[in-house]
Amino acid sequence: MSERAMQELALLVLTALADEPRHGYAIAQEIKGITDGRVVPRTGALYGALDRLVTEGLIEVRQEEIVDGRARRVFGLTTAGRERLALETERLAVAVQEARRRLGLGGAPATA
Repeated sequence: MSERAMQELALLVLTALADEPRHGYAIAQEIKGITDGRVVPRTGALYGALDRLVTEGLIEVRQEEIVDGRARRVFGLTTAGRERLALETERLAVAVQEARRRLGLGGAPATA
């Protein structure tokens, strides 16, 4: 498992799959919701990220079906994916805490 920081799209995909398996379009919709519309993954970028995450063993295809004549794959987190998401979450929390400290924001939540 790499200690390198995870790319945002990969992190968002793992986050979208943390509570339940989803197919590609549902993952894209979850990412859009998670980011308040800031990230709307292009189809090619999303499926590229999904393929990389499968190759890395962080997600797996849980189900394949044909819907309206098109193949649909349902993806879910693997144990390694859940562990990597937890590690990445902690890494980001530490970075955010330090940034808030240096900005003098203390424990108060940031406002937009």
